[in-house]
Amino acid sequence: MTNYDIIIIGAGSIGVPLSFYLSQKGQSVLVLEKLHSAGRGQNRAAIGGIRATHSDPAKIAICRKTIEIVSRMEEEYGFDVNWIAGGYLFPVYSEIDEVNLKKLLEFQKHYELNIDWIGTDEIEELVPGINRDKLRGGTYSPEDGSASPLKLIDAYYMLAQQQGVDFHFNEPVTGFEAEDSRITSVITSRKKYPAGLIIDAAGAYSRELGALLNLNIPVFPDSHEAGITEPVQRFFEPMIVDIRPEAGSANYYFYQNAEGQVVFCITPDPKITGTDCDNTSVFLPQVIKRMVHLYPKLRNLRVRRTWRGLYPMTPDGFPIVGFAKEYRNLLLATGMCGQGFMIGPGLGEILSEIIVDNNTDYKDILKQLSLYRSFSGEEILK
Repeated sequence: MTNYDIIIIGAGSIGVPLSFYLSQKGQSVLVLEKLHSAGRGQNRAAIGGIRATHSDPAKIAICRKTIEIVSRMEEEYGFDVNWIAGGYLFPVYSEIDEVNLKKLLEFQKHYELNIDWIGTDEIEELVPGINRDKLRGGTYSPEDGSASPLKLIDAYYMLAQQQGVDFHFNEPVTGFEAEDSRITSVITSRKKYPAGLIIDAAGAYSRELGALLNLNIPVFPDSHEAGITEPVQRFFEPMIVDIRPEAGSANYYFYQNAEGQVVFCITPDPKITGTDCDNTSVFLPQVIKRMVHLYPKLRNLRVRRTWRGLYPMTPDGFPIVGFAKEYRNLLLATGMCGQGFMIGPGLGEILSEIIVDNNTDYKDILKQLSLYRSFSGEEILK
């Protein structure tokens, strides 16, 4: 029976990059996945945005590293993942949103993020034809951007295989054996594996996984829908995030990818809890009305398809990352709250340094994202 240094549960946005960075540091790694390919869960539902302009130190640090990694993926590893540094734009149409974003801007600049308040004329240059009625300005972060979720997960999957990572698909975890606060084996639908370090990267299904260990992992998925248009000539650069709430939705966002397609998503309000990933008839009329009002140039684009994915949410909107107190060889890397794609590469590299190199530079990240925090706060820019 093969003994692995590390077993990762979940071959998605977190597990696959992490497996590569661990194997690069000489660890023998097995990735267990209940679905039939890498990225088959929520990674393929991601729309591709990557930003460091968050409202908390941990995700700022992680996503800055992701941008650094993804922006040089082709140069360093030879994989074109459709990286575009188009920036993120938050246009503002109300006084209260202006006050809140300018206050957040001070915090973001404290962490040396390249983000500024820009005026209406500058917004018009970035997004020609945007609705200027009551437009007050907005925040813009030019170093943020986008990449292809499918191309990036494929790149990491191939890199991990080249490093010797074993991937076992169609093999769900069904149980564990433990002794003296240590997991001794992982049981799947096929066999039993001796346990070295176990990493939970199961995302939306982490709560069920934790239940097998009598461990409460507060990850509660809710579903979000997205869509994509036909490709057209490029006509705007940034990811546009409209944070104004409206009946049925909290916000929505869209951008034009490297192939010229406009990709869009909406945050439903109230949340649609559960794991249902079937498309609805509500989404498209709802989001298109809002998008066309904000940016009339979109009205003649044809939508090619829509889809629905899961946000593995925690009570405060922050991920859960760190070692479990109950089992000393269990590491949690889950509950990414719909941002696993932008968190995965940076977190993978960071965790590999923590696990293999005993790097203590990231202790503040582990403290902030600990399973044992109060979960009383709330992420501002979800």
